[in-house]
Amino acid sequence: MKPLPDELERYSRQILFSEIGEDGQRNIANSRVLLCGCGALGTVLAETMVRSGVGFVRLVDRDFVEVSNLQRQVLFDEQDVESNLPKAVAGANKLRRINSNVTIEPIVADVDYTNIRELADGVDLILDGTDNFEIRFLINDASLETGIPWIYAGCIGSHGQTMTVIPNETACLRCLMDTVPEPGSTETCDTAGILGPTVNVIASLQAANALKLLAGKREAIAPVLTIIDIWNFSLRTMSVKDLRDRSKCPACVNGERTWLSGQKGSQTSILCGRNAVQVSPSEKTNLSLDDLSQKLSDAGKVTANAYLLRLTLKNPDYLVTIFKDGRAIIKGTEDVGIAKAVYARYIGN
Repeated sequence: MKPLPDELERYSRQILFSEIGEDGQRNIANSRVLLCGCGALGTVLAETMVRSGVGFVRLVDRDFVEVSNLQRQVLFDEQDVESNLPKAVAGANKLRRINSNVTIEPIVADVDYTNIRELADGVDLILDGTDNFEIRFLINDASLETGIPWIYAGCIGSHGQTMTVIPNETACLRCLMDTVPEPGSTETCDTAGILGPTVNVIASLQAANALKLLAGKREAIAPVLTIIDIWNFSLRTMSVKDLRDRSKCPACVNGERTWLSGQKGSQTSILCGRNAVQVSPSEKTNLSLDDLSQKLSDAGKVTANAYLLRLTLKNPDYLVTIFKDGRAIIKGTEDVGIAKAVYARYIGN
């Protein structure tokens, strides 16, 4: 192998991998990526993209670093917690020390239908680092509308799954599921927990497919949903090759953009003078408060009656009041992004 130019020497071991090579590495260096979410999946993805030499990485996250993040969110440390830094900012600070040749753009914001187009402008790939199905469906709509591929992933406990969506070529998220799970119907990291190795495995699979796309090796991506349980050591793939044709998907076949248009998505409002935000799901539901009480029993002090459930959190100090129709009032903040993050963390979506 002939000597590499100085700007490529740090990627020499990656270039030696024949499927990437020098041409693939130059493609990667000229690529731009939008990463939605800088938590567990997002930090692993961000670090891998930056170490791999992706030229531009836009980090978007609405949350701040807490001590409970440190078990699995690999870009953060105790100093970030003490500094109360937003995750996007703390992540960018660390990433710039890893690779100063990569342009890192941190944005502290909640990804929604009003800003997703601007956030995705000019990028070649969207990576899902979120813990929120509403944002995933929004990303799916934006991907189909713009033609930008995206890579879905999700983790809980010891299991996770991932799938790559290439508009007009592969199945999309709505081929797989028509709408988001009802609030309270699924576990979250704060009710079922999450193992760090689960995150690392799933994010690594995402990153591998990201490198295939960015290096110009799209044909190497298998049309599958990959499902892994790292505790029971099981791996299976579900073919989605013909799912787009069989599903008659309203989004990728019929052009529906329900989430991108703002027709669906959580509604929020700041409650004046109460230091509280009300968050409502996109559709009314009928929560089982008894079931939710059990799920949240380890998260904080829970009290409930026939009409509502109250969860008292000590770190940070919030009072979350949840109604049977899925609405919640988060007392202790007037920041909509934080309120939505609390809602997603403890109720689900």
